[in-house]
Amino acid sequence: MSETKLSVLTNVRERENGLLKHVYGYMSLGLIITALFSYLISQSSSAIRFIYSNPFVTILCAIAELGLVMFLSMRLERMNTRTAQICFITYSILTGVTLSSIFLVYTGASIAKAFTTTALMFIALTIYANVTKRNIASWGTYLMMGLFGIIIASTINLFFGFRSVDLFISILGVIIFLGLTVYDSKRVIDMNREYGSEMTEEEYTKIGIIGALNLYLDFLNIFLYLLRLFGASSSRD
Repeated sequence: MSETKLSVLTNVRERENGLLKHVYGYMSLGLIITALFSYLISQSSSAIRFIYSNPFVTILCAIAELGLVMFLSMRLERMNTRTAQICFITYSILTGVTLSSIFLVYTGASIAKAFTTTALMFIALTIYANVTKRNIASWGTYLMMGLFGIIIASTINLFFGFRSVDLFISILGVIIFLGLTVYDSKRVIDMNREYGSEMTEEEYTKIGIIGALNLYLDFLNIFLYLLRLFGASSSRD
């Protein structure tokens, strides 16, 4: 290991800056891969037909996505960095496949508006998380409770289809994932400090990947909930 790398890994403050760049770099890569695959598939009528006319393919992709997230979250400490990187990229590709339908359901204007709004809010909240001295560790429990609540409410509303409930769920979803963006950003900083002056290169990479995955999911969910809101607004115009 070079002296420069050793200096970064043993200097908490210097390592924090590098780790955050690492996290946002991975997250951005994941979002680019997802957007690219989503758009390319949406432009292929044969690919769309294959995916959405065959329920087995859609279900298989959804199960694979869930499995990869659980695998990364639960086994990250025991897997090598190359496997973790491959899992993250594979998850980004699968998400792109399953999200290709948004280009068929929503207008380009709604997608652009939702993405721009998400990006601006995300940047503002990550900056806040990086500068605040406030202890927000207790947020995690309440945010997860809220997340489970909207999952249950969304499942129930599938059978009733109340638009007012769907609107409320979308607004609540945006708020919860905005909170998770702050929490997950701050968690990366806190994890870095917990290691003190002892962190291996492998631990550095793995924290970067799991931090990127969490923020990738936060960004994506904010975008999708905003898209539902903007899409609903456009349909009423």
